[in-house]
Amino acid sequence: ILLSYLPQNNLESPLYHSADSSTRETKRLQDIVPEDPKKTYDIKDVITEIFDKKSFFEVGANYAQNAVIGFARLNGYAVGVVANQPKVLAGCLDINSSDKIARFVRFCDCFNIPLINLVDVTGYLPGTEQEHNGIIRHGAKVLYAYSEATVPKISLVLRKAYGGAYIALVSKGMGFDKVIAWPMAEIAVMGAEQAVSIINRDEIIKNPKLKSELSRQYSEKYLNPYIAASLGKIDMIIEPKNTRISLA
Repeated sequence: ILLSYLPQNNLESPLYHSADSSTRETKRLQDIVPEDPKKTYDIKDVITEIFDKKSFFEVGANYAQNAVIGFARLNGYAVGVVANQPKVLAGCLDINSSDKIARFVRFCDCFNIPLINLVDVTGYLPGTEQEHNGIIRHGAKVLYAYSEATVPKISLVLRKAYGGAYIALVSKGMGFDKVIAWPMAEIAVMGAEQAVSIINRDEIIKNPKLKSELSRQYSEKYLNPYIAASLGKIDMIIEPKNTRISLA
C-alpha cells in the first residue's frame, strides 16, 4: 500500500484517477469539530472527510498518538498529512511526536510529496520530565525539517495554534506556501484565560469574577484569524465546508 503513494523517483509526481470530486463540499466538518476549544474530537474523522474517500494510509499509528501522520490523496495527488490529535494530550507536541513529525516531513521531502498540516495545537507539552529529556532539542527537529523541506507546504488552522507549536506548524517563517484558517481559529501565544491571568493579574485578584469577562474580551479582540490575516500571517480564511475545495 505504501508504495502506491510513492513516485518512482524524486522528480515524478504520482497521480491516480480519483472518483472523488475536487469541488465536493465538506459540510460534515462543522459537526465533527466543536467550536468550543475545550471540547475534543477525533482528527481522523476530519482527515477522512477532507481527502479522497478511503485514501488515508496512516503511518506509526501506535506511536506518539497525539500526532497523526500518513499519506492520502487529494484530487488524485499523493500528499503527506500531519495532524494534531486533540483526543490525546490535547494535541500537544512532545518529544516523541516531534520526532515522529520531523522524520515524516523529511521522508516526504525526499520523495517530492507535498505536505498538508491540519493544526489544532495548544503548544509544546510543559513539564520537568520533558525538559530534562530535551524537548527543546527534539522540538527543534520539527522546525528544521519544515524549513529544510522544498516540497509544497500548506498549513490549515482548524481551532488553536499557540506558542512555539504555532511557529513549527503554521509560521510563514518555516516556508509554508499557503497558510489557511477557519473563522473560529485562535492564533496566539496562549489561550485567553492564561493571557488575562498575567495581563490583568491585579484586577483579577481584587475581583475574581472579572476573569470570565476579561477572557471573553481578550478572545474577541485578539484570538481570531483576522488579526493574523491583517498582518500577513494568513493567506486565506475559509468556511469549513470549503476546506477540500481550497486545499485541492
